[in-house]
Amino acid sequence: MTEPAAAQATATIPQLTHLPADTDIDTLMTVLRRDGAVIVDAVLDTATIAALRAEVDPYIAATPPGSDDFTGRQTTRTGALVARSPATRALVMHPLIRAAADALLLPFCERWQLHLTQLIRIRPGQPAQYIHRDRWAWGTHLGHLEPQLNTIWAVTDFTRANGATQVVPGSLDWPDARRPEPHEIGYAEMRAGSVLVYSGGVFHGGGANSSDDDRIGLNLTYTLGWLRQEENQYLACPPDVARTLPADLQAVIGYAMGSYALGYYTPPLPPGQGPEIVSPKYALDGADGTMSMGDTGLLASITAAVERA
Repeated sequence: MTEPAAAQATATIPQLTHLPADTDIDTLMTVLRRDGAVIVDAVLDTATIAALRAEVDPYIAATPPGSDDFTGRQTTRTGALVARSPATRALVMHPLIRAAADALLLPFCERWQLHLTQLIRIRPGQPAQYIHRDRWAWGTHLGHLEPQLNTIWAVTDFTRANGATQVVPGSLDWPDARRPEPHEIGYAEMRAGSVLVYSGGVFHGGGANSSDDDRIGLNLTYTLGWLRQEENQYLACPPDVARTLPADLQAVIGYAMGSYALGYYTPPLPPGQGPEIVSPKYALDGADGTMSMGDTGLLASITAAVERA
């Protein structure tokens, strides 16, 4: 007996790989490099999700919807989450995600950084988003390398009905102009507390919400330390907030040199009352006010790379 056409179409939808919360980094990277995306299940427990929601729900409720079709006229996007939400900070620094950022990004930089924090609420009636690559934030100028590691943490369950993220597995080597066919698009269906990990090069987009419920995801993304961040972390998390954070998180949001001679500044003080060339960290604690374009370790790393080339 021939299956109904709808059942046949469903059977051909590509499936994203799901891995357990205790997966090792080598396994995760094997799937990520092959498919461009992978789901890690049940990373967060219900208590952690509840604590996160207690912090962020008031901001979500006060956020207006998007003003164009790409951002979504029935979608809200809430940012500045490092400053607003201590629970988000722990997810930014999650060990498995940091290991993935090391593996994917450090071949192209001396230090990676936080690129974006955004709570995305897809509300009922929102159509599917245009399928795109997140790396297009920098246009099409970076085709020779991978500039970005992305995560979407499921704050609510993600289902196809409520707008689970559309993902095109295996699209990393596609030309930018190629458009996916419906049968090439999978859906990041996952339970709350799971996380979708995907690269800047995979084709994807928000799903259509045909349900009666909001779909809420926490989008945390990372990029090369020498690229401009999509969310300006120095304004979203200014020095008076950043100085209260752990030193490793300060560095990840950008209060550190991106490489030797990359990211220093001069405090605009009266003549003779301050240093001339300092790391961004100086804005937080006034430490290391010696005149320097960066630490010797970064300079040695760059020198060694040039000599190997």
